[in-house]
Amino acid sequence: MTLLLPALQSPTGPTASREAVRFGDLSLTYGRLAGASAALAARIADAGRVAVWATPTPETVIAVVAALRAGVPAVPLNPRTGESELAHILADSEPTVVLAGPDDVLPPALERLRRVAVDARAETEAPASPGGVAPDPEAPTTMADEAAPEAPALIVYTSGTTGPPKGAVLPRRAIAASLDALEDAWGWTGDDVLVHALPLFHVHGLILGVLGPLRRGGSVRHLGKFAPEGVARELGSGGTMLFGVPTMYHRLAEVLDAPAGTAERDALAGALAGARLLVSGSAALPVHDHERIAAATGRRVIERYGMTETLMNTGIRADGAPRPGTVGPALAGVELRLVEDDGTVLDAAGAIGEIQVRGPNLFTGYLNRPDATAAAHTADGWFRTGDVGTVDEDGYVTIVGRKATDLIKSGGYKIGAGEIENVLLAHPGVREAAVTGEEDPDLGERVVAWVVAADPDSPPPAEELAGHVAAQLAPHKRPRTVHYLDALPRNDLGKIMKRSLHA
Repeated sequence: MTLLLPALQSPTGPTASREAVRFGDLSLTYGRLAGASAALAARIADAGRVAVWATPTPETVIAVVAALRAGVPAVPLNPRTGESELAHILADSEPTVVLAGPDDVLPPALERLRRVAVDARAETEAPASPGGVAPDPEAPTTMADEAAPEAPALIVYTSGTTGPPKGAVLPRRAIAASLDALEDAWGWTGDDVLVHALPLFHVHGLILGVLGPLRRGGSVRHLGKFAPEGVARELGSGGTMLFGVPTMYHRLAEVLDAPAGTAERDALAGALAGARLLVSGSAALPVHDHERIAAATGRRVIERYGMTETLMNTGIRADGAPRPGTVGPALAGVELRLVEDDGTVLDAAGAIGEIQVRGPNLFTGYLNRPDATAAAHTADGWFRTGDVGTVDEDGYVTIVGRKATDLIKSGGYKIGAGEIENVLLAHPGVREAAVTGEEDPDLGERVVAWVVAADPDSPPPAEELAGHVAAQLAPHKRPRTVHYLDALPRNDLGKIMKRSLHA
């Protein structure tokens, strides 16, 4: 058996006085977090499953850590989830308890659950022993953080594309395997201080961004809400790593475009330059933004590739060659292959196919959905990611996009939407861009571009954009139709919702 969070086993241990998490002016040491989570774990030990009202606050951290230490599966809930979707998640996962902050206003759907309040500020003000919070006398002396590797830790609901969201059951084994593979790839240690502003109801912000530092014995500073000045402040005062999504890095690049000598620009450039690692994930970071950040800071953003069901699959190593546009080789313990539509395994470098993976990082299955679990796996045990990509001779993976929305079959060619988007974003008249396929009676599918102009009053003509793509890539990859929008639809992680474009 492997402890998930060894640094939290004792409120008076060697890491007790070290800062574990910080949200604004509220900080919890390992001693405080150990004591608070142990006390809460004792209260929910018989809950079966618990829902966590996952606001970007220290209360969410205490709640999730307590559930892990109690051996009770936790269901993180997005506070912005609509009434119908929330009702589905609750009916499907059947939690008996909801953990929330004392001032959180919960929707009616959660009223039937037993509410247990989590108050981080009370924990910081409570009397403590020299090493941290005094242990609750009712708390068990041995936490279930020693539970079996296959025991479910989290049930994270994926966005439904063809139906309601499915609950991916993530065992303790998968969390430990992914975080340890990233320790190897990134040289992640207890000395690292991670800065981020990601949501805490999904794997990027919660597992990588919170459990990752806690597993290493390091610390995390959460901004609450993303802002370039917050990134500059925290990285400039001891932060060593930054996790973000492409939207965040795009906004950082916009600030860095200001002339040198501008106070905000120079503070941000200096802070980013001093960071040990800048990591982007959840979607592809456009090459244009890669280059803008590198030019201003001398620091390259590295990317990794994962998803809810598999956690992390690949990643650029801290000691490896940064290659903008790629997500690096497979992580330790992860097997990866490309497969053609008919199931043929593709071996040639540069071939385009669906990415399939297997390894200790995979989920157990979809809750209450044996049919969906079976359909997501091949007969020989590989998980079908639904993502399309290529692998070069060094094993570096490039994501083309989703099989359903980003692989365009036009005139007998396989075209990846991502490379066209990168070229469009390099055009000075384009601020944002998305590319999709649309049914065409002659070509099968035609390339369609959705563009947010840098100057809405004077957008670049469609013919100019088509010519730009044809000159940089190939004529058959040029957009045949261009739509101009005020903004692209995005979800909470900043991913462009392409299905909404056509809707």
